[in-house]
Amino acid sequence: MSYRIRPDKALDDEVHAAAAQQLGRAIAALTDRPEGLHEAVHTTRKHIKRVRALYRLVAPRAREFQQRENDRLREMARSLSSVRDATALIEAGSYLHDTATSKDEAKALARIVKMLTARRDRLSEAETDLEDKARAAIATCHDALEALEAASFDSSRRETARLFQKSWHRTGSKAKEALSECQADGHADRFHDLRKRSQDCWMHHALLRDIWPAAMHAKQIEAKVLVDTLGRYLDLSMLSDIADREPDLFNGSDDRARLLEAIISRQQMAREDALAKARWVFADDPEREARTIKRLWLEAGD
Repeated sequence: MSYRIRPDKALDDEVHAAAAQQLGRAIAALTDRPEGLHEAVHTTRKHIKRVRALYRLVAPRAREFQQRENDRLREMARSLSSVRDATALIEAGSYLHDTATSKDEAKALARIVKMLTARRDRLSEAETDLEDKARAAIATCHDALEALEAASFDSSRRETARLFQKSWHRTGSKAKEALSECQADGHADRFHDLRKRSQDCWMHHALLRDIWPAAMHAKQIEAKVLVDTLGRYLDLSMLSDIADREPDLFNGSDDRARLLEAIISRQQMAREDALAKARWVFADDPEREARTIKRLWLEAGD
């Protein structure tokens, strides 16, 4: 089955099936590695994000389980993040190169992408315990599957509707708060919080898309675009931090100055674009939207 909770099926069965599918795919990615270990890590982290988002959606039904499994899976994902973060810097540098405003800037950014790639490769070679971390992550996923088997999400149709109403309201309210803080503050941590709430929005619309397929799918796409835009903004912030913390990477050239100039200009555009998209995605009142989700869930099962 796909990543969804169908309104004509028992919630307990749907949650178990969707979470088990994502955990199984994470195990397969780390075991089979068709495109290498680093791509397997990236794929695994995506599956784990989906599981955590699913558990947040049903958290009011199994709060202790959700908190325990969220901590378990979050720490596992963090253990695999170092080389992935280095790869994200390469992607940010490539974006800057692709949007260069002059030949000189393009040449400097091409050198920077090459340097960031070498940096990632050095970090990868130095991370001699990545294989151990991958094996530990596989074991963690198996432990998570065992915990899932023992968990119960059984509830009546009306109880499930109220559950989703409560979770939807909580997610929407937290997103509104994060957006307000981004507009007032602008610190990268605020945008990181907004991105997490946007990921929840995207994945929750995917999970409940059967209750109103056209509208839910459209909102899912908008939220995913917002997630990607926020990710670009945050990757540029991380790249700026690296340029400040590791100036020796640039060998005394003026490439660092060109990089920071490019980051400032593109990051401002990404920030404005992200805020505009966020205001659109989270335009509805959380309480009213949550009531709509409850009503749609009840009507979809009739």
